[in-house]
Amino acid sequence: MATGQNINTYFQGTWHKGNPAIINAADHGAWLGSNVFDGARYFNGVAPDLLAHCERVNNSAKALMMEPTVSPDEMVAIVWEGLKLYPADAAVYIRPMYWALDGDISAIVPKNDTVGFAICLEEIPLAPETTSVRLTETRFRRPVLEDAVVNAKAGCLYPNNARMLVEARSKGFDNALVADAMGNVAETATANIFMVKDGEVFTPVTNGTFLAGITRARHISNLKEVGQSVQETVLTFKDFENADEVFMSGNMNKVTPVIGFNDNQYQVGPITRKVREMYWDWATSS
Repeated sequence: MATGQNINTYFQGTWHKGNPAIINAADHGAWLGSNVFDGARYFNGVAPDLLAHCERVNNSAKALMMEPTVSPDEMVAIVWEGLKLYPADAAVYIRPMYWALDGDISAIVPKNDTVGFAICLEEIPLAPETTSVRLTETRFRRPVLEDAVVNAKAGCLYPNNARMLVEARSKGFDNALVADAMGNVAETATANIFMVKDGEVFTPVTNGTFLAGITRARHISNLKEVGQSVQETVLTFKDFENADEVFMSGNMNKVTPVIGFNDNQYQVGPITRKVREMYWDWATSS
C-alpha cells in the first residue's frame, strides 16, 4: 500500500499513472536489500534543493556498490516533467530510487552495471503548522559505518528506525530521540534534531552514524545568514532535558516543533518559529 495519493511513476523512460510493479521477484534489491532512495518536496510551485537530493541518491547508489544510470541534472528535468501532472498548489513527495538487478557469483554482492531506476511522485500534504511531537528514548541505536551502510539513504536502514518508532509509541510518545554507538544523541527516528539553550542553537555533530540532512544544512545556513550561530557538537540526553526549545528537521515537513521529551515540556519558542519562517521565505524566493 502506498503512503500518498495521486501517484505517478517514472520507469523505463515513461511516466505511468499510479503505482505499477517495477521490481521483479528475483531482483537483487527485492531480496538482498540493495536499494536506495531520496526524498525531495514540491509545494507552492517550488521544489527546494531538488538538485541536491538528486545528487545524494546517486551518491547513495555508489555507497551500495551500484553505478548510477541517470545524472542529477537529467533527474531534475524528469521530475519537473512529472510535476506538470499536478496542480501548482499540490504538496508532492519526490522519490528517486535505484536498486540492483543482479548479483555476482556470490549472489550477495550486487553487479554494479545492472541497475533499476524509477522516480515516484506521491501527493502527501505537509503537516499543519500546529503539528508538534513528544519524544522519548529508545533502546535501539544508530549504527556505525562498520556495521551498516550509514553513508547512504538506503532502504535497509529503515527497519531499525521502525523499531524505534514502535517502541516510542508503545510508551505513549510520538517519536524517539536516538543515541549513537557512544550513547550521545544522534537524531530522532525520522529526522535530524536541533535544540536551543539560552538563545544559542545546537545540533549533534556529524559523526558518521546518521545522514546530516539537506534540510538540516539549509536551516544552519539560514540561521548563520542572520547572525545566529549554530554549534555542531556532542550533545547528551541531559542537554535535551535542559533545553529551552527543541525542533526536528526533515524533508517531509521541514520543521517540526518538539513539545516534550520524557517528562520535560517545551514551548514552541521564538527560534523554532524563526527557523520555520526563514525556510519558507528562502524556499519561495529561491
